[in-house]
Amino acid sequence: MKKKLIASLLLAAGWFNGQSLAEEAKPDFQSYTAALKAEAQSRGYDQALLEAVFSSLQFHERVVSADRSQPEVVETLDTYLPKRVSETRIRMARERYQQYQPQLEEIGKRYGVQPRFIVALWGLESSFGRFQGNYSIPSALATLAYEGRREAFFRTEFFHALDILAQGHIDLENMKGSWAGAMGQSQFMPSSFLAYAQDGDGDGKKDIWTNELDVFASIAYYLKRQGWNNSLTWGREVKLPAGFDAAHAIQRGSLARNEWLSRWDASARSMADWHQLGVRRLNGEALPQREISAALVLPDGPKGRAFLAYDNYKSLMHWNRSYYFVTSVGYLADLIVAEQS
Repeated sequence: MKKKLIASLLLAAGWFNGQSLAEEAKPDFQSYTAALKAEAQSRGYDQALLEAVFSSLQFHERVVSADRSQPEVVETLDTYLPKRVSETRIRMARERYQQYQPQLEEIGKRYGVQPRFIVALWGLESSFGRFQGNYSIPSALATLAYEGRREAFFRTEFFHALDILAQGHIDLENMKGSWAGAMGQSQFMPSSFLAYAQDGDGDGKKDIWTNELDVFASIAYYLKRQGWNNSLTWGREVKLPAGFDAAHAIQRGSLARNEWLSRWDASARSMADWHQLGVRRLNGEALPQREISAALVLPDGPKGRAFLAYDNYKSLMHWNRSYYFVTSVGYLADLIVAEQS
C-alpha cells in the first residue's frame, strides 16, 4: 500500500523511476527532425534545399558525448600558453604573415585592424585552416538541438545554417565544422557568420572554408564591429608591487557579458593612476606615458601573472570570453612581428 502511494505521488509530480514523463515521451531523432522540417517549410525555404538537408541529417552520438563530457582540465596560464603559442605555431604564423602580407595590409587598412591580430586569431582557431572539423554542420546542430541541453540555441543556429545554404555561400556537402557547430577557418557559428562574414575578394560569396581573403576580412570585420582601435595593442604583462590590493583587478567569476563589462569599468584607470599604484613594466621600468585607459587582469588570481589590458582586449573577449585565449591571441600577435635574433 505504501509503495502504491509513493508511486502515485511520483506520478502526480511527473516523475517515475527517476525519469520525468516528459523524458520518457521524448521523440526519436527522426521524429524530431521531421518537426524541424515542418517548421522550416512554414518559414518558406526552398523545397529542394530542405529535401537535400533533411535527407542528409544524421544523429551523431559522438557530438552528444563531446557536449556532455568536455574535460575539466586544471590549467594555468603557464601550462596553457606553451601549448597554444608553441614554437611551431609561431613559425607558421610568421610564414603566413609574410605569405599574405599584401592582402593582409589591404584588408587591415580597410577595416582598421592590425594584420598580426587577424593572423593570430586565424592560427589559434583553425591552425591556419588546417583543422576546421569534419562534421556536417546541419547534422551536428540538429543532434545538439535534439540532445536538449541548449535546445533553443542550437535550433536557432540550425535555421541560421539553412539561411547560409539558401544564400549560396557554401554547398551542403562542404558545410563542415566542429562538433559544436563552429565553421570554417575562423570557426564562426552560423549566427556569427550571418552577422560578420565578409566577401573579401569581391566574388559574391562569403567563403570562410576555402577562401583566405574572406577569412581575413571576416575576422577583421568582427573585431571592427566590437570596437577595435587600430592605434592600440591588446595589453601588456606587468609587475605588481608587494602587498598590492587585488581588488583593483577585474573581479573573477563567470558572468554575462554586460556584468563582466561593469567589472572592467570598475577596474579601468589611466596609465598614470596605475603607475601611482606601483604597477611597472615587467622589467621594472615605468609604464608608458600615454593617455589611455587600462584594466588589470589576473587570469590565475593574485598569485599569478598580471596584465594591463587595453580596450582591444574587450573586443577579443567578445570573440571568446576566456582570459587564457585572449592572452594567447595577444602573445602570438606580438611574436609575429617581434624582431628575431
